[in-house]
Amino acid sequence: MTTAMHPPAPAWAGHAPGSTGYRRIMAALACAGVATFAQLYSLQGVLPLLAADLRVTAAQASLAVSAATIGLALAVVPWSFAGDRLGRVRAMGLAIVLATVAGLAVPAAPSFEVLIALRLAEGAALGGIPALAIAYLGEEVSARHATAAAGAYVAGTSLGGLSGRLLAGPVADVAGWRAATLTVSSAAALAAVAFLLLAPAVRGFAPVRGGGLGTVLARLAPQLRSRPLAGLYIQAFSLMGAFVSVYNYLGFRLAAPPYLMPAGAVGLLFLAYLSGTVSSRASAALAAAVGRRAALLGSTGAMLAGLAITLDGRVPVILAGLVLFTAGFFGAHAIASGWTGAIAVDGGRAQAASLYNLSYYAGSSVLGWAMGLLFQSLGWPALVAALSAVLVAAATAALLLLPVRRPTQGRTADPRLA
Repeated sequence: MTTAMHPPAPAWAGHAPGSTGYRRIMAALACAGVATFAQLYSLQGVLPLLAADLRVTAAQASLAVSAATIGLALAVVPWSFAGDRLGRVRAMGLAIVLATVAGLAVPAAPSFEVLIALRLAEGAALGGIPALAIAYLGEEVSARHATAAAGAYVAGTSLGGLSGRLLAGPVADVAGWRAATLTVSSAAALAAVAFLLLAPAVRGFAPVRGGGLGTVLARLAPQLRSRPLAGLYIQAFSLMGAFVSVYNYLGFRLAAPPYLMPAGAVGLLFLAYLSGTVSSRASAALAAAVGRRAALLGSTGAMLAGLAITLDGRVPVILAGLVLFTAGFFGAHAIASGWTGAIAVDGGRAQAASLYNLSYYAGSSVLGWAMGLLFQSLGWPALVAALSAVLVAAATAALLLLPVRRPTQGRTADPRLA
C-alpha cells in the first residue's frame, strides 16, 4: 500500500493591501504607535511647566524625555531576541502592557530622580514596539508592499506622538503636568487593549530556539559589518537627534519673552506632525521614482531648509519652518527604516531593525540632552547652527555609505538597494 503524497504547502506570501489581514495589521500597529509614542513623548510639550514645578533647568527637564529614549535604546536589541522566541505579536503585547503600567506610575513620582527612574523603565518597556514592528511587517505583509506598509506605520507613529502632545498641553494648563501625563497614559492603555484585540495571528513567523551569547553575537555581527546598514544607523542617530532637539527646546523659546505662550499653545506646535503623516506615506512613491538614497537626501535637505527658516522671529514663519522640517524628518525616517529591513544580512531583519532603533533613540537621548546645554548658553541660533552641522554630516555619510540606484533596462539591478 502506498501513502498518498501531498504537495508541500506554498510559502506564505504575506497579506496584500485590501485584505482583512492587511487592514487588521495596519490598524493594530496604528494603535501600538499611539500607545508607544503618545507615552514616550507626552512630557515634551509640558517641559517648561515640569521645569518650573520641579525647579530644574531646561537641559535637566529634557532628561525626562531622554531617560525614556535611553531606556528604549538599551532595550530594543534584547526585545528583538525576545520577539524571535516569543513571536512578534506576543512580545509587542507584553511590551505595551509593561509600559502602560510604568506610565500610569509616572504622575505620582515624588521627586525628579524618581521621575527619571520611572521614565527609564517606561522607555525600556516601550522598546518592544519599534524593535519588532518593522520585522513583523516584513514577515506578515507581501514583499511587494512592505515599503508602503512601513511608511504607513511611520505615519501612524507620528499620529501617536501628536496625540500625546496635543492631549497633554491643554490638560497641563488647567491641572498641571502630572494630570496631563496621567491622561495620556490612560489613553495609551486603551490603545494597548485595541492592539491586543486587532493584531491577527502570525503566519510568516518561525520561532528561534536555543543559542547562547555566541549565537546572539553571530546574528548581530553581520548587521554591524554591513556598510549600507552602518550608513542607515548614522542617519537614525543624526536625524532623530536633530528632530527631538528642535521639539525639546522650541517650547522653551516660545514660552519665554517676547512670546510667553502657555502650555496649550505650545502643544499646538505639534500639529506640524501632520506634515510628517503625509510625507512618510508619500516617501515610498518618491523612493520608487528617484531611488532611496536620493529621496533620503532630499528629505534631509528639507530638514535643513526648515531649520534655517525657524531663525526668523515671527511666529507664523517659525511654524512654517517647523512644518517643513518635520515633513523632511518623517520622510527620511520612513525611507531609512524600511531600507534597513530590506537589506538585513542573513535573515537578521529583527536585529538590523533593532540596531537602527538603538541608533535612533541614542540620537534622541544624547543630542536631545546635549543640545539643551548649548541652547541655555547661546540661544536658538547656536542650536540651529549645531543641528545643521549634524544634518550635513548625516548627508555626507549617506553619500559615502549608501548605495545609489543603478537602473538596468528601466529597473534596478537589486531592488533591495534601490
